[in-house]
Amino acid sequence: MIIKDVVANLSVAEGGSFTADYAVSVAAALEAHLTGIAFIYDPVVPVAATGYIPPEVIDTQQRDSQDAAKAAIDRFAAAAARNGIAAEPTMLPASFAGAGEQFGLIARRFDLAIVGQAEPDKAAVEELIAESALFESGRPVIVVPYIQKAPLKLDRVMVCWDGSRPAARAIADAMPLLERAGQVEVVIVANEPGKQDEIPGADMGQHLARHGLKVNINRIVGGHIDVADALLSHAADSSADFIVMGGYGHSRLREFVLGGVTRAILLSMTAPVLMSH
Repeated sequence: MIIKDVVANLSVAEGGSFTADYAVSVAAALEAHLTGIAFIYDPVVPVAATGYIPPEVIDTQQRDSQDAAKAAIDRFAAAAARNGIAAEPTMLPASFAGAGEQFGLIARRFDLAIVGQAEPDKAAVEELIAESALFESGRPVIVVPYIQKAPLKLDRVMVCWDGSRPAARAIADAMPLLERAGQVEVVIVANEPGKQDEIPGADMGQHLARHGLKVNINRIVGGHIDVADALLSHAADSSADFIVMGGYGHSRLREFVLGGVTRAILLSMTAPVLMSH
C-alpha cells in the first residue's frame, strides 16, 4: 500500500489544533497530499417554554460555528505552509449527529484518515467522527491523543498482534509507516482467550522481517488485568511512539458498537494509534 492522499478532521474546539499539527507531520513524512475538513455545525437551540426562539440566538450560534471552522482552517493552512506540504483546506456544513457519517463517507476517497481522540467532558462529536472513520470508511485511521504535542515519531512502533483479520489488515495498512520505523515490536497478549497468536509458517515477526524491518517479538502476560490495560501499560513502559492494532466492533441495527479493547484504547491512549477494521 502507498499512502499519497490523506484526510484529517480538524477539530473546531478551542485548543483542538493537535490533530491538524500531527496530520501535517504525517503528510510531510509520507510526501502525501493532505485535505483538512472543518465542519460548520448547525445551531443547537433548546426548545423554549414559549416555543419561540429569537432569531438572533440562532444567528449567533451560526456565526460562532463559522468563526470556529475558519479559525481551524487558518491554523491548518499555516501549519501546512510551514512544512511545505500540498494541502487543501475545506469547510463543510454538518449537524452534530451527522458529522460522523459524513466524514466516514468522505474518508473512503483517501488512503488514510486522521482524527483526534475525544477529550473528556467535551462534545461527543469527535468520538462519533473517529468511530465512523474506523467502521464506515474502509480505510486505515490514525487516532491522535488530545495530549499529543510532538509530530510523527516512529523510533519505537508497537504492533498489537492476535492473529485476527483486523490486526492483519492494520499491519498491512501501516506498512508505509512501519518501513520508516527505527524498531518494530510485535506484542502478543499471551492470555487473550479465543485467539491464535501464531500460525505455523505464517509467523508475523518473520513476515515483517522479510520486508526488511527490524522486529522484536514480545509475549506479555496480562495476569489479572484486561487486554487493553496490558497493552497500554506495555506501551508506556516501552516508550512506544506509535501503536498499530486492529479495530474491533460489530453492527447493531446499522450502528457500530465498539469492542471492549478498542473502546478502552480510544479512551485511554497516550500515543497515536493506527487502527483498521
